[in-house]
Amino acid sequence: MPGVFQLSPDELLREASRAHALGVPAVLIFGIPARKDTQASGAYARDGIVQETVRLLKKELPELVVITDVCLCEYMSHGHCGIVVRDDRAGRVLNDPSLKLLARTAASHVEAGADIVAPSDMMDGRVRAIRQALDQGGFTDAPIMSYAAKFASAFYGPFREAAESAPKLGDRRSYQMNPANVLEALREVALDIQEGADIVMVKPALAYLDVLHRVKMEFGYPTAAYAVSAEYSMIKAASANGWIDESAVTLESLLAMRRAGADILITYSAREVAQWLKEGRA
Repeated sequence: MPGVFQLSPDELLREASRAHALGVPAVLIFGIPARKDTQASGAYARDGIVQETVRLLKKELPELVVITDVCLCEYMSHGHCGIVVRDDRAGRVLNDPSLKLLARTAASHVEAGADIVAPSDMMDGRVRAIRQALDQGGFTDAPIMSYAAKFASAFYGPFREAAESAPKLGDRRSYQMNPANVLEALREVALDIQEGADIVMVKPALAYLDVLHRVKMEFGYPTAAYAVSAEYSMIKAASANGWIDESAVTLESLLAMRRAGADILITYSAREVAQWLKEGRA
């Protein structure tokens, strides 16, 4: 992923400061711990990498909206988004026991100062579990941005390499959605809204504009679109080969997401886009 790196908290602060100065209002943080295990203990540790980074960002950039990705895959030694059945080579995930760890992780992020938590695991019932944990902890106003329609997509490859989060056994099709099934996506969005989600997300974005549009039209909820790693990397690669105009194609693809109904755009190109807009390229 050209221009995308694993960053220490101080490096992230510099990157976030530059982006915020250009007009980027928010960042979405993913954590990579020094050590992984089968209980994802680094995900909810008080001194975890995300928790420490959130405290630093809110101290130095209080106006920046800090969103944290709530998942266990980066912290699990097997790379799945939940607790895996012991000695199961297919990588089957135990849904309900995983909810406790996800809720604990979300609460630790908000306690550290996160403005919004974004569960991306796709476990059934995770939004309700997180909402209950936040309310019980006194964080009744903390918003949840749910990865409500997250598909088992081939477009995640570059991110999984960068974040060291690819599953070591099996795959994620048992809990992420079939790319062919839009009706399941709509059911998942409806359930997340019922459970307390404040914002719903469609991921990936560009290959799922039809889903994005239907979600916005059917529910009218604040809707985010995630322009994922392969979408970003393909544009970068084509531009490097001289085949396309990077800024024009990037801006056009983001406009398509906005036109389809997205209220929030999540993109690896955010800082570049802000610079291009400042320069009047759009």
